[in-house]
Amino acid sequence: MSLLSVRQLVKRYGGLVATDHFDFDVRAGELHAIIGPNGAGKSTLITQLAGEIKPDSGQIHFQDQDITRLRAEQRALLGLARSYQITSVFSEFTALQNVMLTIQAHQGHSFRFWTPALSQPALVTPAQEALERVGLGQYLHVRAADLAHGEQRQLELAMVLAGQPRLLLLDEPMAGMSQAESAKMTALLLDLKGQYGIVLVEHDMDAVFKLADRITVLVYGRSIACGSIAEIRANPEVRTAYLGDEADV
Repeated sequence: MSLLSVRQLVKRYGGLVATDHFDFDVRAGELHAIIGPNGAGKSTLITQLAGEIKPDSGQIHFQDQDITRLRAEQRALLGLARSYQITSVFSEFTALQNVMLTIQAHQGHSFRFWTPALSQPALVTPAQEALERVGLGQYLHVRAADLAHGEQRQLELAMVLAGQPRLLLLDEPMAGMSQAESAKMTALLLDLKGQYGIVLVEHDMDAVFKLADRITVLVYGRSIACGSIAEIRANPEVRTAYLGDEADV
């Protein structure tokens, strides 16, 4: 049974078809990667899955519930969480405060009074646990602005995990990372794999081939192939449209 099911999703911008009758599914515990050239419509697709823009037609089901018209915050409360290409942390807050904000949002707490909040175990403990989970346990009281780029991406992932999601939508988590940072994020996602459904949009093909259970290839808003790593590497249409020489890696 699918955790996420997408059927015949269409999104148009004037004469441009950004998402072209797209079918897709993610199983519980599966890491399903979406790859494709620049302009293929990957970010537009993720944004529709997250509920930040509405499709023109088609359906999105999450845990057997039709969420096609639900707002992003409603989807988040159901357990569907998204990260972004550009790091979206509060730079002047500490790592701990950033994660606590996420927990407060899910619990419906006020953001106005930091002193009481910082003394509440119901907020502090799960925030610490999320930071430990992503390898930032030693940076609890460090400002987000003072973290390295890769550490900021880890912090963003901690914020996502603190919301206790069932499905993670990860939009290019390795963007802008050094080789060492990318390897660290790949290892972290390998550790999370199987515990969450994960949709991974990523250009780093080494990471995709290490992480993915299945891969969907998107070109001009249309899925041209879906399958295992071996199937995608061997697909002549995929090699022509996107992988090229990388298929021999």
